[in-house]
Amino acid sequence: MRIQRAGAALAAAGVLVGSLAACGGDKTYSSVADKVADGATIVVGTKWDQPSLGLKKGAEPEGFDVDVAKAVLKEMNGGKDVKVEWKESASSNREPFLENGTVDIIFATYSITEARKQKVTFGGPYVVAHQDVMVRGDDAAITKPQDLTGKRICKAAGSNSYKRITDPPPDGQLDLDATTVDAANYSECVQKLQGSNLDAVTTDDLILAGFAKQAQAAGGNFKVLGQPFTDEKYGIGLKKGDTKTCEAVNAAVAKVWSSGTMKTLLDKWFGGIQGLKLSAEAPKAEGCA
Repeated sequence: MRIQRAGAALAAAGVLVGSLAACGGDKTYSSVADKVADGATIVVGTKWDQPSLGLKKGAEPEGFDVDVAKAVLKEMNGGKDVKVEWKESASSNREPFLENGTVDIIFATYSITEARKQKVTFGGPYVVAHQDVMVRGDDAAITKPQDLTGKRICKAAGSNSYKRITDPPPDGQLDLDATTVDAANYSECVQKLQGSNLDAVTTDDLILAGFAKQAQAAGGNFKVLGQPFTDEKYGIGLKKGDTKTCEAVNAAVAKVWSSGTMKTLLDKWFGGIQGLKLSAEAPKAEGCA
């Protein structure tokens, strides 16, 4: 019996040692704000397939969301640059990536919605986009969103934009009888539009403007109708409950706007695009619920 007790004691000690060894690995943080303050590398989720917003070119992505992420993190770090690891975060995996810790924070055309607030704590918004419609340049049949009745529109995985066309309020907007065509992401939507497998792509005007600009540079021809019909508040995604970072993010976003940096970034990536109405002032923060 004494031998059995000794074995049990040793086994318990082994469990304790294993636990201590695990704690001695990578440092853990209670919030992303603490991680920034400690000088750790921050894993930032962005899109990698959206021109002018988040597009992978070379070792890192580039675009408006990428620059906003750098500016906000820098403000959070007292004006000092933050070490960043970039992680592709498609619309379909943003919530899982935050929940399982694959990323610390997301800047990825992430519209704040009541449904998403159940899973994500949002900082911001940092800018307000508006849903619009993009068609081929020679298409004269679609001149306004209401013309999408009976047309083929893209349904990008993880995005709610198609619902604004096909569903009634509160999730939808126009409640039109349009046909949806599945795609993995918006770059695939644009490929399908180019190949005449779609009649229109409808999503945020900033996303559409980036694709239209890219197509024009490559000799393609798309046009954005310039008839926005929603407000899409771009939020900064955080793991549910990380209110400390949310408050720090909101303070940083306010500084990025007041310093003129946000206007500079908007003009850099979207200036001069016909029909596009850019935000002129900081949107009101949603609060850190």
